[in-house]
Amino acid sequence: LAVERLQDERIESLFCRTQKNGSRRPYLVNRTHVDSTHPCYEIDVVSLTLTNSPSSKCVLLHVFLSSMSAAIVCGNLLVLISIVYFRQLHTPTNFLILSLAVSDLLVGLLLFPMSTIFPVTFCMQSHNVFCKVRLSFDLTLSTASVLNLCCISIDRYYAVCQPLTYRMKISTNVIVTMIVLTWSTAVFMTIGFFIARMSYGKCQENCPFSVGFSNPLGPVFSFYLPMVTMVCIYLKILMVAQKQARSIQNTHSQSTKAGTAAEKKGEGKATRTLAIVMGAFLGCWAPFYLCLQVKVFSSVSVAVATFESLVWIGLFNSLLNPFIYAFFYSWFRSAFRLILTGKIFQSDFSNTKLF
Repeated sequence: LAVERLQDERIESLFCRTQKNGSRRPYLVNRTHVDSTHPCYEIDVVSLTLTNSPSSKCVLLHVFLSSMSAAIVCGNLLVLISIVYFRQLHTPTNFLILSLAVSDLLVGLLLFPMSTIFPVTFCMQSHNVFCKVRLSFDLTLSTASVLNLCCISIDRYYAVCQPLTYRMKISTNVIVTMIVLTWSTAVFMTIGFFIARMSYGKCQENCPFSVGFSNPLGPVFSFYLPMVTMVCIYLKILMVAQKQARSIQNTHSQSTKAGTAAEKKGEGKATRTLAIVMGAFLGCWAPFYLCLQVKVFSSVSVAVATFESLVWIGLFNSLLNPFIYAFFYSWFRSAFRLILTGKIFQSDFSNTKLF
């Protein structure tokens, strides 16, 4: 009887919340295992042990996320080495791409491994530390990645829409300032998040939702505002590019079918590039933030697996960025070729003309 009473007290201490009036209210009903708390294991709440081996689905999930992490690291590491090593790539625009590659590289090194840990470990054994560490990296790196994308769109706006004054307005000092502001904003947003104590509570209760927060201002500054900015800028760039294509056509006074075809080809290429940029950004992050807003402003419950999957889809943008912002440029392809073939280790290619 004494042993049973001790077990009941232990269960109550683990799965009950203290109310304002001092009473204790249980928040997990099932006392034999906690399927809703952990997607891979059944948990004995008395001994706090995992009662079975992880399912085959969880093993495949672990392999998939680990592969994604490796791909993100390798892709962004190629971009980083290229910009640092080859002097011809030391340009203001590429410094922004370098900052983006750093944030995405850290996503692959830190966030994806942390996202992999939860499905194959027992969250309650890590208390609140794991959730707070994961949340801090999640907010900082994800926000930095999104803001870097926004800065790149601003740089492209001046390069396409104001080419004559581009070098004067977008200098190296301006780019450095943009990068510093990007990372400072991301860090201060994370600090402000913890100071305001906007997290949902205990790790035991909300570890799967550690990336969510109830204050609506967070998504505004980390997603919606950059999204609106990027959409407006890229639409403006598209209109200017189309206008320039028509102007060039009129200047040469060639109304032949060949000229018309070339014009349409140029406009189509600009349209496709911008569609890929915005499609990747919105396609990866919009589902997560829409789900987050539904959870914040309504009583609709979101399954743990659904929420975590949307987080991974958002982080998947860090894998696409190297392809969109670097692989589409011929000089980066040349740099990657020299790196992957190992030629940069055989001789000094830092002054190689890539374009």
